[in-house]
Amino acid sequence: MTTNFNSSDIPRSGDIEHTSSPNDLSSTTTPAWGEKQTVDAVQPSLEARNDECTLFRNGTEKQPHLRTQANDSLQQGAPTTLEGGLYRPSSGEFPSDDSARSVPVTVGTTDADGNTYPEGGLEAWLVVFGSFMGLVGSLGLVNTIGTFEAYIESHQLKDYSSGSIGWIFGVYAFLTFFCGIQIGPIFDAKGPRFLVCAGAVLIMAMMIALGFCTQYWHFMLVIGVAGGVGASLLFTPAISAIGHFFNEKRGIATGIAATGGSVGGVIFPLALEALFPKIGWAWATRVIALICLITLLAACLLIKSRLPKKPASKENVLPDFSIFRDPVFTLTTLGIFFIEWGLFVPLSFISSYALDNGVSTTLSYQMLAILNAGSFFGRGIPGFVADYLGRFNTLIVTVALCLVCNACLWLPASDSVPVMIVYCVIFGFASGSNISLTPVCISQLCKIENYGRYYATAYTIVSFGTLTGMPIAGEILTRCNGKYWGLITFTICCYAVGLVCVTAAKLVRVGWRQAFVIY
Repeated sequence: MTTNFNSSDIPRSGDIEHTSSPNDLSSTTTPAWGEKQTVDAVQPSLEARNDECTLFRNGTEKQPHLRTQANDSLQQGAPTTLEGGLYRPSSGEFPSDDSARSVPVTVGTTDADGNTYPEGGLEAWLVVFGSFMGLVGSLGLVNTIGTFEAYIESHQLKDYSSGSIGWIFGVYAFLTFFCGIQIGPIFDAKGPRFLVCAGAVLIMAMMIALGFCTQYWHFMLVIGVAGGVGASLLFTPAISAIGHFFNEKRGIATGIAATGGSVGGVIFPLALEALFPKIGWAWATRVIALICLITLLAACLLIKSRLPKKPASKENVLPDFSIFRDPVFTLTTLGIFFIEWGLFVPLSFISSYALDNGVSTTLSYQMLAILNAGSFFGRGIPGFVADYLGRFNTLIVTVALCLVCNACLWLPASDSVPVMIVYCVIFGFASGSNISLTPVCISQLCKIENYGRYYATAYTIVSFGTLTGMPIAGEILTRCNGKYWGLITFTICCYAVGLVCVTAAKLVRVGWRQAFVIY
């Protein structure tokens, strides 16, 4: 509320009287200078998000409006001492000029369920940074599978078919998402700290043991099992924890964190391509392990939850498949399934595709780095746009762009290096949202305290797409006598079905007549 004073109304020194409230029947006295002075004010509703007050100093100038978030637990009219000794005045008084400057400016949002979110602040952005670092060391390695596969296929496992080798990385990607079925509910109940630390240990063990692998079952156990479980223990909490701190800005916050996978996907292939001919396979993987150690330590220290822990009951730690009764959630999950089914095919085969078409070994490995560089921008920018134009809307547009890229660029590329590079840049940008926006879309369908459960349950189904996508693509490649047109056609079909599903999910929720509404 704002009160206006004329200069003639300003009392002079020595004749200021205390104005009592209408309910105050006691006599008033004139306070000495330096004592707390009050003026009548109407107490705003304590349920309102922010109070506004106009302060006056000696009656000459209006001070800036200060916005302070109301506390529902406060009793109306009662003066309160806030955290850190800050003072909230009672209904009958305004704070002095000095105390008003001490009141912190807080920004937050409240969702439809009454949950509040900081939407920023040091703690929240440190969680985003921790998630970013964790995804460098987990999804960054997942995005490097093309380099690993191309090297293993031509060295340690050169006697095995592409389809057989594809199963190693299929299991790797499968467990990265499948293990979330149990990790998500545990995250909701107990928080992320133990999960992230356990994942860091497994990833470090994988990278160190990788230098000793020579047999097929070695790679399956180390990369497929240990690497997949370790990546899942990091990936699920890293994404879910962000939802505890952001609501309106969740898209951009998740997008920033998800760029960690792209950064790792750029650094690791380039480093391996340079290190393989100089120090060999074993020491090259150990150098990558050292980089991962730094990033994973940051993740262990910074990723945290804001919600209280839940008791270890069945309903808190077990997945819940009853949520598939919601048709929007079911369609969204199916859409992500087909999107991920197609996503890992280019990630796995773009380097070997370039090698097969006469591109130099150096540039072939760099193709994957170029794709991941495009993905870096494709994870952050669509996340920012999604907060304003709608998460599902942005996902639909980027999935459609992935479909067009594969059909119009990769399929006719053949041995054209410029077309390959253009494809890697555009597809990398468009496919970035496949990782950064899908979790945000899922969070839009549930309460925040159930986010881990919904996310993990959805990706349990999605994981079967990542398990079978690469082996199927490898088998198609074998059946087509080493020609890539069949593999690329499979990718196009996956994105086409995924586009139909996510579009249908939005239309079921908002209605056919509001097809262009922000959602």
